[in-house]
Amino acid sequence: MQGLKVQTPAKAEAIFNLSTQPMNIEIISGSPRKGSITHRVALFLHHHLSEKTSHKVGLTDVREYPLGPIQEVYSSVEKAPDPYKPLAEKMFAADAFLIVTPEYNGSYSPAMKNIFDHFPKQIHKAFGIVTASDGAMGGMRASQQMQLLVNALFGICSPYMLVTPGVTKKFDSSGKLLDEAFQSNIDTFVHEFLWLAERVTQK
Repeated sequence: MQGLKVQTPAKAEAIFNLSTQPMNIEIISGSPRKGSITHRVALFLHHHLSEKTSHKVGLTDVREYPLGPIQEVYSSVEKAPDPYKPLAEKMFAADAFLIVTPEYNGSYSPAMKNIFDHFPKQIHKAFGIVTASDGAMGGMRASQQMQLLVNALFGICSPYMLVTPGVTKKFDSSGKLLDEAFQSNIDTFVHEFLWLAERVTQK
């Protein structure tokens, strides 16, 4: 995943010109912690995709939706409680998801999973997996667990994942990329995610 390179400017430009059909892409920023370092990657991707593509790109921060332990599944926007109707609208409108998560004890964020637990299966929607940590592994074990979750949601997972070690050296707190060498990893991930998502949406 990280060894793949986008080698030419022409190929890099082509990454964002795969299709003219706009999609709703929802980025789920999965860390519930104040001052989350994982959120930096979500901010970057939101800005990057909004600027470089014609798709409508949303950003859902789990800290804005403090859902308790699941008691009920919301099968429509109308059935969601009023405080969570804006979240329901985004979840049901999404054609594809980018999930950004830290790694907790070898797995993904429970707060992120709790959001998906409250909504029905995301059948035939494309998913891109992004993990981040300040350690050398970058959340690799969480990325493996995320693949199982996407399968359980009946989603379609892009096999190219964005694993981000040393995240505070790669992105600042506003989501600005600090390590230009990491751009090729991002480009490959975005290209493969969009390739999958656009083809699934056009089915």
